[in-house]
Amino acid sequence: MKPLSTSTKVVTFGEIMLRLTTPGFYRFSQANDFVATFGGSEANVAISLAHFGVPTEFVTRMPDNGVGRACVASLRATGLGTEGIVYGGNRLGLYYVERGAAFRNSNVVYDRDGSSFATLRPGMIDWEHVLRDAGWFHWSGIAAALSQDGADACQEAVETADRMGLTISCDLNYRKKLWKYGRTASEVMMPMVQKSDVIFGAGPEYREMLGLLPPDLTAATRQDTAAYLADMPAFEHFGQEVARRVPRCKKFFLELRNSVTANHNLLAAVLYSGGTLKHTGIYDIDHEVDRIGAGDAFVAGMIYGLLAYPGDDQKALDFALAASALKNTVYGDANIATVDEVESLMGGNTSGRVSR
Repeated sequence: MKPLSTSTKVVTFGEIMLRLTTPGFYRFSQANDFVATFGGSEANVAISLAHFGVPTEFVTRMPDNGVGRACVASLRATGLGTEGIVYGGNRLGLYYVERGAAFRNSNVVYDRDGSSFATLRPGMIDWEHVLRDAGWFHWSGIAAALSQDGADACQEAVETADRMGLTISCDLNYRKKLWKYGRTASEVMMPMVQKSDVIFGAGPEYREMLGLLPPDLTAATRQDTAAYLADMPAFEHFGQEVARRVPRCKKFFLELRNSVTANHNLLAAVLYSGGTLKHTGIYDIDHEVDRIGAGDAFVAGMIYGLLAYPGDDQKALDFALAASALKNTVYGDANIATVDEVESLMGGNTSGRVSR
């Protein structure tokens, strides 16, 4: 493996889409216009890392038209490298968001069939060139979900990163609505998961990939820690089982969420590494702005934490969860918090007072 620090170049790979969100809390049937932004899991990770000051490049395939160029311009404005983007195909994928409120869930509708990324094939990206000066490669299950060709292209990227000695991280990122081409997520992804050094997921994603389901977060308030702590032996057993099934992987991160309502969530996280389980405290987010991308913010925080605090897994885990908690207060797909803001929240500054 290449030596790692916050100067390590990180490359992420996946699809970015045009996100169309109903204004306020309108339902689709009420909306006469939509708020347009760009977003996608792996791009969200890259944007967040760029805000943390980590040199980061996002790799994808997009159409060579006005919408594609606008998307690239928005990525460059965040400080991302875009030299690895290839152009082709006819359209950028879309997704529509109807934000939930109180007891009504949010709703997402995808329109990405036949997109430039969905028609990506192996050989279209020169991975040895893209990864030549990188030390970390990040991929997710979404990149493998859209088509067999896309899954093969993702595997090509993972195998090249492995051969070149990069640290490889994986967000299991299971999206049931996307797996339509006749193969299960587990059979497609597990060969790539087996080449990953760091894995992140939520409980249902570990169940889908590995057939293992950890306990849920049952706390109803931030102070309700007794049940959470009582489940630590079960989380430790879960970590042991994941380590047995994916022996190469060094660190398994698990984010926990208890959705009290659509806008009130509690967050916690655990990490299993080297036979040891670590856990965070609980964040109680009772005025959520936008939860989309919170898992991606955790992943970016996880990568930053492992680069910035080598040997201090607890601090890396705490940083990742604080980054995710902050993302719940930010509109749009990507977390745009700074390191100082995340570390301030880690230090207990939850007052929300004006910073002057």
